[in-house]
Amino acid sequence: MHNSQISYKQELLRKSIHLCSLSMPLLYYFTDYQTIMSLIMPVLILVITLDLLSKKGRIFHKIIFKYFGSMLREHEKKDGFVLNGASWVLISAVLIFFIFPKILAVTSFTILIISDLAAALIGRRFGKHSLFDKSWEGTFAFFISASLVVIIYWLSLPDLNYFFLVFGILASAIAGFTEAVSKVLKIDDNISVPTSFSIVMWALHPIAANYGFPYINLM
Repeated sequence: MHNSQISYKQELLRKSIHLCSLSMPLLYYFTDYQTIMSLIMPVLILVITLDLLSKKGRIFHKIIFKYFGSMLREHEKKDGFVLNGASWVLISAVLIFFIFPKILAVTSFTILIISDLAAALIGRRFGKHSLFDKSWEGTFAFFISASLVVIIYWLSLPDLNYFFLVFGILASAIAGFTEAVSKVLKIDDNISVPTSFSIVMWALHPIAANYGFPYINLM
């Protein structure tokens, strides 16, 4: 039910590092597409390079495993083209920011960071009822935290309407289910979570637009 490959303490450390990724959607919120991509792309190239060198280069391998080995999951320790979580987060940021309108990209990526953390910590500590290889408790924590993210963005942007709020809560539920089933589908949740949320919001946008309340281009 839970990923017990690393200790709860190491999970906390891993998620604290993961939380630093919140800087990307927040920076995008206050800047523009060109600015955020010019900052993320060099970091992406650097992180993937170091990630691959840690698998092939003996020196890098020793350094990475000395300081971060206890936080790596088993599949991240394998040789070959197997990227770690940091690489996937950056890949996801580039894809989500490139494909989706700004309001959807910022909201969905914030949900990825905040709700993934909530689901992992609550699920591992309190999860008792299985949902695929996750828990209902963790998934509920994901949904509640994701809904709060939607509410915060809805309140912070006066031009956003109730359609964004209602559809955002629905999309949060779908993203939570997607997070729970990601490993079964063999899709990294750093990709599946923001993508599922954004697709639902994008697909439902014509309904809001039809009533005169579009929300996609309000940032």
